[in-house]
Amino acid sequence: VADNRCWSCGVRCQSKQDLESHLHPSVNTKDVKLLLDDEKYLNPFMQEDSLLYSFDGGEEDEDECNTSFEKEEIVKDFGSVCIDDDDTAEETELNAETYNKDKKTVMACPNGRLSLASSSKRMTENGLDHGGSARSVESDLKDKQSRVYIADVIEKDIKKINDSYFGSYSSFGIHRDMISDKIRTDAYRQALLKNPSLLNGAVVMDVGCGTGILSLFAAQAGASRVISIEASEKMATVATQIAKDNGLWWSKTDSEGNKSCTGVIEVVNRMVEDLDKSIQIQPHSVDILVSEWMGYCLLYESMLSSVLFARDRWLKPGGAILPDTATIFVAGFGKGGTSLPFWENVYGFNMSYIGKEVVEDAAKFPIVDIINHHDLVTDAAVLQSFDLATMKPDEVDFTATAELEAKNDTLDRKATACYGVVLWFETGFTSRFCKEMPTVLSTSPYTPKTHWLQTILTFREPISVASSKFTAEGSAA
Repeated sequence: VADNRCWSCGVRCQSKQDLESHLHPSVNTKDVKLLLDDEKYLNPFMQEDSLLYSFDGGEEDEDECNTSFEKEEIVKDFGSVCIDDDDTAEETELNAETYNKDKKTVMACPNGRLSLASSSKRMTENGLDHGGSARSVESDLKDKQSRVYIADVIEKDIKKINDSYFGSYSSFGIHRDMISDKIRTDAYRQALLKNPSLLNGAVVMDVGCGTGILSLFAAQAGASRVISIEASEKMATVATQIAKDNGLWWSKTDSEGNKSCTGVIEVVNRMVEDLDKSIQIQPHSVDILVSEWMGYCLLYESMLSSVLFARDRWLKPGGAILPDTATIFVAGFGKGGTSLPFWENVYGFNMSYIGKEVVEDAAKFPIVDIINHHDLVTDAAVLQSFDLATMKPDEVDFTATAELEAKNDTLDRKATACYGVVLWFETGFTSRFCKEMPTVLSTSPYTPKTHWLQTILTFREPISVASSKFTAEGSAA
């Protein structure tokens, strides 16, 4: 999907025709310099770095660096030390707080540079007027510069991870898989369309809207406003166009500057944690928060924290969150849940040697696959439950113990081997908010298949379930 954006001013147009008619006065490029022609890129990371002048020196020269400096020279050096990074204004504020705690003065310059400065009084407090050496000053500066540099690297790494994650959702294949998952999509559709007292006239926020399917359901159900949040730039463009094609898109102004309020869906291209940078929404002004945030084994992808952030920031007291409950289940499975039966008889030949190696490899990592409920040798037990309307973000990290009971049909046997445990989840759209039509979205082996399948944890060695109960422990972090 093309992004009709002006390269000069960054304005995003709604169509190719609007972009072609979006003109600027001609620009004189005679005096324009290339970005890398700027001399600032010739500056070393650490100005006046003594290492630049000592490549030919030996280890014995290190002691010569201990020479004392005049006070005026040291003050001058403090004022000249800076770290350029126009992209880390927030990081500058964060490090400034850290430095102030260390009783050092840190000032953020208007041009986005971070500079370290000190008054004569501060220099005296640091002991420089009492015979302090330049080495201690340089060491302190290097330490501060290193901390800023490390924070910058961490921030850039986080951005790369986020870009990679949201970029993975730019493929239409994954959205087709999710929308084609009838169990998933029908559960949300029923919760939104079959509860008119909840949706009629409501302000809805859709966190991670993707194609915007849940936002479309909310608009169809009678919501007065739908704020659709999508961090993937491509999918935000897609969701906007889909809402527009269906007559449900809303914008303050159209491409000609006229008021345009024909629809109710407003798509915002931001991570929900950065939403305030793009749109002003009154705190606690949203009636309904909806999101399809669940990953494999419920918590994979860690998107729940973003949903809880939005809940605490914008949901009204007593407002609805859909779904509002989530539960992880566990059960033990037998030999039929492994690949051993397949390899034991391959067109009449015994290849169990391969099967054993496959099972050994399976014990190293969780496997996302289907388990037939006939292969379960224990009853299901609840591993962990969440009330999404009231839970705290740190409750996502947990350790839990579940006691599994052998199924009645296995008790008739002398001993049954359990080869591992399988995990799945259910999310509830309960009568707390969905009064007319509550519903449940289940990924259980006992219900039709979903795109989440189940998560299989294979034991290194099978255990005997001769008694009626055994204990399984699990944790998430």
